[in-house]
Amino acid sequence: MSTPSLAALPIRRLTLRDLTACADLSENRGWPREEHKWGFLLTAGKGYGIDDPSGGLAAACVVTEYGPSERPDLGAVGMVLVAERHARQGVGRRLMRHVVATMGTTPLTLHATPNGRPLYEELGFKVTGRAEMLVGRFTPGGPESGVPTRAATAEDLPAILRLDEEVFGADRTPLITRLPAFADQLRVAEQDGRITGYTAAWPNMDTHVIGPLVARDTETAKALIGSLAACTDRPLRTDIDVRHEELLAWAKARGLASVAFNAVMTYGITDLPGDWTRRFAPLTVAAG
Repeated sequence: MSTPSLAALPIRRLTLRDLTACADLSENRGWPREEHKWGFLLTAGKGYGIDDPSGGLAAACVVTEYGPSERPDLGAVGMVLVAERHARQGVGRRLMRHVVATMGTTPLTLHATPNGRPLYEELGFKVTGRAEMLVGRFTPGGPESGVPTRAATAEDLPAILRLDEEVFGADRTPLITRLPAFADQLRVAEQDGRITGYTAAWPNMDTHVIGPLVARDTETAKALIGSLAACTDRPLRTDIDVRHEELLAWAKARGLASVAFNAVMTYGITDLPGDWTRRFAPLTVAAG
């Protein structure tokens, strides 16, 4: 009995039951398994995949939608992976074309690695920015910012949601309300009783990922990162918009090293909505 070609296999929705298969696919491509992140994305977003006739997944990706459910303002595409044995056979292209068609008129965004960028450009995505990935052990030092921060409470959530929508440019309530359970730390900066920034640190393999990072200014962003670093003994990782040059220089001076650059790309819009001057880092590059 002949094995069906991948071009004939259906693209289906993924669920939490596919978590292990998604992690296996990550591992197959040399990525960390990232089961904690996969679980979050499959719950908060919509996973799409192609089953491998020999078992597991041949390809997968996740789309996280923001704004009204019936007419999203933006969709973030992430975790686009094709099993090594099916690479360079058009499987990723077919999956992405399905996603673009399924999303219809909804604008899309993604963070592209240098390897993935040519495919996305072929599909009509345009580069609109760049993010720099930093990893390392944070070393305190230098003058204190003087910006007060504290652990977030349940009472802070409405204010965090208002600030996030203002800065991100779309309502991310389903994602942000999952942060207290997903992250090990959720902290806010506060000035005169008003929340001026917030951030989280969530576990990913042996690191704590800092994101989202939303702040009124660079000093507030520094204070939030420093407050997270003081409460973990893990290396930190974050992906900072390269336009925030001062924050990048400060983080590198505190022990974080540049390990990669990703292109921020959009489809259907010329630039991301919201206020980039207060948007320092995404929750994860897979979800924007």
